[in-house]
Amino acid sequence: MDFLTPELLGALVMLTVMEIVLGIDNVIFIAIKVAKLPVERQKSARIIGLSLAMGLRILLLFTLSYLMGLTQPLFEILGHGFSGRDLILISGGIFLLYSATKEIIAKVELHDEGEHGAQSTRESYAAIIGQILVLDIVFSLDSVITAVGMVNNIPIMVAAIVISVGVMMFAAKPVGDFVNKHAGVKILALAFLFLIGVVLVAEGMGNHFPKGYIYSAIVFAFSIEMLNLRRSANKVKMMNLLNKKKD
Repeated sequence: MDFLTPELLGALVMLTVMEIVLGIDNVIFIAIKVAKLPVERQKSARIIGLSLAMGLRILLLFTLSYLMGLTQPLFEILGHGFSGRDLILISGGIFLLYSATKEIIAKVELHDEGEHGAQSTRESYAAIIGQILVLDIVFSLDSVITAVGMVNNIPIMVAAIVISVGVMMFAAKPVGDFVNKHAGVKILALAFLFLIGVVLVAEGMGNHFPKGYIYSAIVFAFSIEMLNLRRSANKVKMMNLLNKKKD
């Protein structure tokens, strides 16, 4: 089968990895938003959110002519031509900046701590799905345009999207539980989303930032936080051992 040629298999692996990497911010956003729902509704929200992401990506792949038209300038301001893609990236970036800032303020001021705080930050199921849909559109657009530029083979791109979303669905709950369990990690995740919002706005304004630098920075910060968590866990174990010896 042509699909099993080394070139196409290599392209499939490359695209799948790229889709997973580009989908990390999507998973983090979904995890933080879904945590505001009652436990019994969180699973369905995760599935709907990631399914929408997969559906939007595949739909965009089959509207390539329209998608490529989004890169054509619609108007010009101060020498920069703004395309439909730019406007979507800027709008999505502003929404992400607002959402991440709101969540960080709530976390710092402990609005989401305790019974009364949990009620104050509770959002409706429809509102959360709507917010996830907005970010799905932005991330899907950027992801598909990148994929089209790398591999001009729709079946390979569809396969990569399905596989990557399958992996994200499997990882969404443990990632979400871990992020929401540790306050420091959640702040880092929100800071990551804020940073992605800045990058989206900047790219919409015509300034390109290699995403490798962004992901490297957040991986470094996350690694430091993991060391802090390990240190705290070891400190608790040591205290428990000392208490047992005293007894």
